[in-house]
Amino acid sequence: MKPALAAVLFAGMLSMISPANAETRIEVLAFDDLDGWTRDDHAAAFETFRNTCQDMDDPDWRAVCAYATSDPDPKSFFELLFRPVLIEDGEPALFTGYFEPELNGARQPTGRYRYPLYAMPPEAKDTARWYSRRQILEGQVLEGRGLEIAWVDDPVELFFLQIQGSGRVNLPGGGKLRVGYAGANGHTYRSIGAELVRRGTYAAHQVSADVIKNWVRRNPAAGRELLFHNPSYVFFREVSEVPADRGPLGAMNRSVTPMRTIAVDPSFVPLGAPVWIEKDGKKPLRRLMIAQDTGSAIKGAQRADVFFGTGDRAGRAAGKLKDPGRMVVLLPIQRAFAMAPEGAL
Repeated sequence: MKPALAAVLFAGMLSMISPANAETRIEVLAFDDLDGWTRDDHAAAFETFRNTCQDMDDPDWRAVCAYATSDPDPKSFFELLFRPVLIEDGEPALFTGYFEPELNGARQPTGRYRYPLYAMPPEAKDTARWYSRRQILEGQVLEGRGLEIAWVDDPVELFFLQIQGSGRVNLPGGGKLRVGYAGANGHTYRSIGAELVRRGTYAAHQVSADVIKNWVRRNPAAGRELLFHNPSYVFFREVSEVPADRGPLGAMNRSVTPMRTIAVDPSFVPLGAPVWIEKDGKKPLRRLMIAQDTGSAIKGAQRADVFFGTGDRAGRAAGKLKDPGRMVVLLPIQRAFAMAPEGAL
């Protein structure tokens, strides 16, 4: 490739990655630079990759995905068609976890099931910023409109369901209802955990989802006010097309895979791309993941949320994760080299 053309492509791709961030640094690496690469289960990553590869539209991705249908050796597939690309924006790497909550609920309200999951009202779709959480719940602006999908028995679990964006509701008699993200009210998400730290209630290292839930339940009045600290409110839709034994739908409208799917910032990492994770901390993790989801709190080139699965056990594990490390995106070879700064190859 001619240097001038490479520079033009690099500038164009860099502008798509982060037009406002002059700190962005891009470096093409070798697979030998990836700590633990040879020891991973590449076949598991390959199957997760193929689950969403069909939905990638750019020509270089379509060529890669076409070859993936020929059942190649998984490790050779990644090494032959991709190059690792380190993208940094000046912020330290941070890995957190997310999961799919399970709640108890019913299709109709009862004395036990009193807290509704709402579908998105039409007028909320047409405005950048609708009513706040407090206004929605205290003003009863959604009651009596037939927007209820189900009712659950715990407002605290419902709050955390909104943070996760999807979940399953266990119905009386053994049935299950899966719900997914349908939209939000346009207000900025504010962390209630960070608010408890700001108040001096807990130190930062003490805060987890379970700690927050327990505090809210021990302090009903103050807990209700704490939940109002987050003005963001999420609406749901029923996801009946996904079997109960499959993962919830991610941002690519396909089921995500426990411990192989991550949520990323798509302004830096293309959705569907393989991403090599080097997570440090008490339990280091070296694994090839697939970027199949996004999240309102996932912002930055070195920011990722690891999907742990469904239920309380997955939730406890996800809630404990807050570790540094490094993430490296695997991109098709021509795209990777086009992004390399001139003179770096």
